[in-house]
Amino acid sequence: MREDLPDGAARITGVILAGGRGRRMGSVDKGLQELCGRPLVAWVIERFGPQVDELLINTNRNGDCYAVFGHRVLADRIPDFAGPLAGLHAALTAATHSLLATVPCDAPFLPGDLVLRLLQALTTSGADLAVARTFDQPQPVFCLCRRHVLPSLSEYLESGGRRVDRWHATLQVVEVAFDDQAEAFENINSREDLDRLDHVEGSGAG
Repeated sequence: MREDLPDGAARITGVILAGGRGRRMGSVDKGLQELCGRPLVAWVIERFGPQVDELLINTNRNGDCYAVFGHRVLADRIPDFAGPLAGLHAALTAATHSLLATVPCDAPFLPGDLVLRLLQALTTSGADLAVARTFDQPQPVFCLCRRHVLPSLSEYLESGGRRVDRWHATLQVVEVAFDDQAEAFENINSREDLDRLDHVEGSGAG
């Protein structure tokens, strides 16, 4: 958690999105798969936790396994694995603070200054939501939004909407370039990705 904040500094809730089906990895619970002997979610907590004031974990299975990391665990309120927006919706509903940052559970190398740079852009622009971008590729699950977007998101989900980009199109959004750290957004979508990174990290540790 963040420390030594100045008086009046915006407080931020963070959520790790681990509520997917993990289909491309054989329908396993991706956040609990190990990289160099540690669950992916543990790597993400280590990188993301110090950037926020409250940390939540969104998952739709194995809640007890995630609870051992010492943070509040919450499931989607929308049924049937409705995607990352359902996790965002659950977190916005539960968040203590007026700003919410999101990251996926399969990005163990996420930038250490992710939230700071998103917050600077959000504050300067007055936008509803700040989202990371690497070169010409938006990274929609790496975002910081204001809690007041919850009614808009609830309405979108209730209408059957699931695509992140279409919901973003209804908001004032600012994109934040992370071209200098594009590799930090590498996520793990397959067993082959995990094996490759496990070998690279293991070699580096030696």
